[in-house]
Amino acid sequence: MADPKPNRLRTAAALLTGGSHIVASARSDISSFIVMDVMRAAQAAEKAGRTIVHMEVGQPGTAAPRAAREAAKRALDSETLGYTMALGNDALRERIAKHYADWYGVRVPAERIAVTCGSSGAFVLAFLALFDVGDAVALPSPGYPCYRHILTALGQRPVMIETGAQNEWMPTPADIARVAHQDGVKGLLIASPANPTGTMISRARLAELSAACRQHGVVLISDEIYHGLTYTGAAATVLVETDDAVVINSFSKYFSMTGWRIGWMVVPEVLVRRVERLAQNLYISPPSISQVAALGAFEAGDELEANRAVYAANREQLLNELPKAGFKTFAPPDGAFYLYCDVSHLTDDAGALASRILAEAGVAVTPGIDFDEERGNKFLRFSYAGTTADIAEAGRRLRVWAASR
Repeated sequence: MADPKPNRLRTAAALLTGGSHIVASARSDISSFIVMDVMRAAQAAEKAGRTIVHMEVGQPGTAAPRAAREAAKRALDSETLGYTMALGNDALRERIAKHYADWYGVRVPAERIAVTCGSSGAFVLAFLALFDVGDAVALPSPGYPCYRHILTALGQRPVMIETGAQNEWMPTPADIARVAHQDGVKGLLIASPANPTGTMISRARLAELSAACRQHGVVLISDEIYHGLTYTGAAATVLVETDDAVVINSFSKYFSMTGWRIGWMVVPEVLVRRVERLAQNLYISPPSISQVAALGAFEAGDELEANRAVYAANREQLLNELPKAGFKTFAPPDGAFYLYCDVSHLTDDAGALASRILAEAGVAVTPGIDFDEERGNKFLRFSYAGTTADIAEAGRRLRVWAASR
């Protein structure tokens, strides 16, 4: 006879939810993406009549480049825009392959490129193709929170590697050896430039991490979504070191196409068919109109570099202005469009501090707890992806707020 205990537990859970027989899965019990909660609070303040400067979301303040929008308009008038193949439009895959040759001098066959529903879709496909339920995957902390949330929702196990100034906010080969031995990790995900720190890994360090992963049988996944947005030198793709890594990128950041939900991944040949079958079943295909626009975006180099110049100016402005408001210690801001600021001299509750700044200064920022569950309450992340005028206004508001507190 079956053990009745699970049914009793489900009945109790149903009573707690108002008597419904529907009980949510354990895997759906993941943490919120706090930056989106901050954005909701900021939008509520705006609906109440306040003006808010948005520094919480890592979203370019510019629209998709003109060439992308014009390509989409032409397609709307002349194409049916039905399903493409699950791995994407052949023309776009070929153009992404050319991008690797142009930017990095690396030959990547188009057949190894999968166009995805944003980088988020790429992470789901990569984690499903590489790891089984219960497998451990190492992640740097602080880091993009959705990595660990997606892994948890898929029944996999994130293992956090604490990083800091002592290791340039990046994992080390010794970290890989330790988690491979102690935690049995099967994968390592790194990001360079990184969110939230903005730090970038050197090619020499990238080579060391790649070699350590190979030595310990750990699959390397490289999130390169912020490539192109660098200020101290160009970023290196892990593909210059190995073909056995999975690379994930997107049109959201450098190409300024967040809402179009279009990204890509480069996978080893052995995974291509597995990723394709997963994509067929989970997504059918990436959005057709977004693929057309993405193809056009590759023709917008001058406009995209002009956007990067704005971020560079915003970065310099914040590095000058934030210390005047009491925010003085940052991770090295090599790339992306973030400053990760140590606020331990002000608080041990960054969430409360972020709420105060929103309420009292009208500036939305993200508490570090979103990116680091252990130490994040002593950090804030400032995004400088908006307009230069908005960044200047944020600096002014923060100085006034600091003087009054």
